[in-house]
Amino acid sequence: MNGAISRSRFLGFAGLIALAVGGIALGAPEALLASKGIVADAAASVWMREVGAALVSIGFIIWRIRNEPDSLPMLAILWGGAVLNGLLLPIEIWAYADGTIRNLAGIIPNSVLHVVLGIGFLNYAFSASRT
Repeated sequence: MNGAISRSRFLGFAGLIALAVGGIALGAPEALLASKGIVADAAASVWMREVGAALVSIGFIIWRIRNEPDSLPMLAILWGGAVLNGLLLPIEIWAYADGTIRNLAGIIPNSVLHVVLGIGFLNYAFSASRT
């Protein structure tokens, strides 16, 4: 990935995705859940808004650090992004497998996105200098 897109652009892209998805989760949790075939109740909507707040915060942090040089904070962001996407990837797949999520089309884009972002974060984490 290093030759295809700069780290700064990758992080900008990742940050904007987190801001957008987080904003949707904050503002329209029922719609986001419905896209996965889940009928939202009050508890699910509250939880989705909390996840949205976390994603907006993560997106803001990634956006702000995107142009910084190699450093320990940059490494923390890169490894954190890799861990986050690795942990998120199986959650919706398991939820679909056990029937919690009923709309396969609602998890395919997220699953692909988690793989692409996870690989990108790993790539840049391994290629960053350890200063």
